[in-house]
Amino acid sequence: MRAASGFTLIELMFVTIIVAILAGAAVAGYGQYILRANRVDAITTLLRIGREQERFYLQNNRYATTSTELIQPQPNGLGIPGTERGLYDIGLAAGDGGATGGFSAVAVARSDGRQWGDRDCRIYGIDQSGRRLAITATGATGPEVSERCWR
Repeated sequence: MRAASGFTLIELMFVTIIVAILAGAAVAGYGQYILRANRVDAITTLLRIGREQERFYLQNNRYATTSTELIQPQPNGLGIPGTERGLYDIGLAAGDGGATGGFSAVAVARSDGRQWGDRDCRIYGIDQSGRRLAITATGATGPEVSERCWR
């Protein structure tokens, strides 16, 4: 008699279950990684708006505060039509900047885009002083939320 070689059905089932569990954990972790990586789309655009606002202020002695000025090419505007990947909608408004007038820029995850699922950091903002803001899907805000979202 020869000894049987190979795997039993039970052994194959155990291996399949373990691989399925590991794959499920990897896919969930990868999805969260993609959401965090895509936050850069909002952050870089807002930082660019801040930089272009300073240039606009030097030329016009005021900050741009309308959506028209946001998309209009320089020197009459900032020349920023949207985020690079289109994952966020951006807006611009007058801020409370005292004598300088100030501005407030906001990036909101598009409701029809993949970043809408980023419940941790859905809305970003910046103002003339460089103050950074982040708001979660539940409306939570504050220094700890901003720190977590802007890094």
